[in-house]
Amino acid sequence: MKVAALQMVSTPDVAENLEVAWQLLQQARAAGAELAALPEYFCAMGRRDTDKLGYMEAFGQGPIQDFLARAARELDLWIVGGTLPLEADDPEHVRNSTLVFSPGGECVARYDKIHLFRYDNGRERYDEAQVIAAGQTPVRLDITDRSGEHWRLGLSICYDLRFPELYRAHAQRGCDLLLVPSAFTHTTGQAHWEVLLRA
Repeated sequence: MKVAALQMVSTPDVAENLEVAWQLLQQARAAGAELAALPEYFCAMGRRDTDKLGYMEAFGQGPIQDFLARAARELDLWIVGGTLPLEADDPEHVRNSTLVFSPGGECVARYDKIHLFRYDNGRERYDEAQVIAAGQTPVRLDITDRSGEHWRLGLSICYDLRFPELYRAHAQRGCDLLLVPSAFTHTTGQAHWEVLLRA
């Protein structure tokens, strides 16, 4: 199965980002991809963490999810929808969620990021828990490619990469492919991204 890992520099403009994502998904399909994975917050990268609240959608409805469903259906692709902010249990928080859509346009899996990023080096400070509610449940799903071969996917998001127990559980349950849509900071990305992926 050919997989496309799509890269974007997302802006605060959702419509603009969805147009870029559509072009990349079309290119992936034209190149023979059967599964295309978008990055974390492909739909919008706000200027402040609280901007996520303005992009939030209820699970199962909203322009970002409608876009992913339509793109999967029209392009006949499995699409891993990077991440998008979905409603949490209170209006001050969102879930950072990966949704997987089948070539039929159905949402077949949802994973809410479990491990939340917190970092303070005296110059830069991040604390996702201020706006994001952590998920609790690892998610795996089985898909079938065009040749009829079955694949088991293990879902994760960005900072999860630092917690080997999640990936050990995915491996023990027979995952063939681990997905890690990410938007690392410049500082931590330079220091850790590549070595963590190798690990």
